[in-house]
Amino acid sequence: MSEYQYYEFVAVDRPLTPAQQRELRALSTRARITSSSFVNDYQWGDLKGDPREWMERYFDAFLYLANWGTHRIALRLPVQVLSPDVVAEYCVGESACSWATRTHVIVDLHSEDEDGDEEYDGGGHLAAILPVRAELAAGDRRLLYLAWLLCVQGRELDEDEKEPPVPPGLRDLSGPLRALVDFLRLDPDLLAVAAETSRPLKEQTPSVAALSHWAKALPEPEKDAIVVRLLRGDDTHLRSELLARFHGTTPNEGTGGGRTVGDLLAAAGERWLRRQRLAREREAAERERRQRAAAAAREQHLNALTGREEQAWQQVTAMIKTKRPKEYDAAVALISDLKALADRDGDTEAFLQRVRQLREQHARKPSLLDRLDRAGLG
Repeated sequence: MSEYQYYEFVAVDRPLTPAQQRELRALSTRARITSSSFVNDYQWGDLKGDPREWMERYFDAFLYLANWGTHRIALRLPVQVLSPDVVAEYCVGESACSWATRTHVIVDLHSEDEDGDEEYDGGGHLAAILPVRAELAAGDRRLLYLAWLLCVQGRELDEDEKEPPVPPGLRDLSGPLRALVDFLRLDPDLLAVAAETSRPLKEQTPSVAALSHWAKALPEPEKDAIVVRLLRGDDTHLRSELLARFHGTTPNEGTGGGRTVGDLLAAAGERWLRRQRLAREREAAERERRQRAAAAAREQHLNALTGREEQAWQQVTAMIKTKRPKEYDAAVALISDLKALADRDGDTEAFLQRVRQLREQHARKPSLLDRLDRAGLG
């Protein structure tokens, strides 16, 4: 099987400069490079660059997948809107790690599947997931908790380690978060038991009066700096940063994590067992329903044949005379129906006598006799 690797980088906050695009083009002659993206896939080669370095220098989002089962996604946010210390509380293993530069914090998530992927096309995944970056910038911590769960799923943490604060809204993930869960192949049972202590997500749309009161309390120099940043128009996260500061006074914080890694894994295992048992019960019930329906249809068919046995035998004779394989098959099927009817009505001996006569009459038709034998009409 040939190799397949897909790389996609996106610049969200600031477009790539012409000089940056030339730098990237020097590393790849066939990549699709625009002022906001770099996309390339490889059948036999590899990226001539370090995604970690590219995230620090150029891009705000990165997605990678390979046909041997590796999925990876990284997101970069300014430290003003996402504290590296908060991220470090959740990204604690190989499956979810983070690092910070002077200006940004990068969240890097990995998923491995030794069975590999059946579909290799990487297009579309990042577009579906990218809005989680804005959610994270606005103070939504669900992505970070999912990152921590990814480490739990990978058995990268001690079983007695306590979970971090559980953010609200885990039971009702947004579309982009659901796309992230699917891409990272997060265990649905683990996610379900983790979400049990997650409170409903409260609407955080502040009133005009509350915003006005908060804004009036800001020092004048700080207000002036905010206006200058707004007028410059190069700070895409100014609103998120200010709202995060505002909500810091009225937080929608997660609940304290009281469960251990071992608790979550055990509960997820029990939930999986329950799902498997219920699935088996549903399959058994459906199988029984189909069997009852088939038996009822069979009985109805035999009832329709009752009283028409002689006519059916004449039809068998006519089909055999054609000497066509399909007609032989139809004749054997009709004889099988006659056998079932005879067994049901206690006329088995008369039926067997009729079959013996039929076999003697057509003893020189081995194809027909073979069909009768395989149908148990010896």
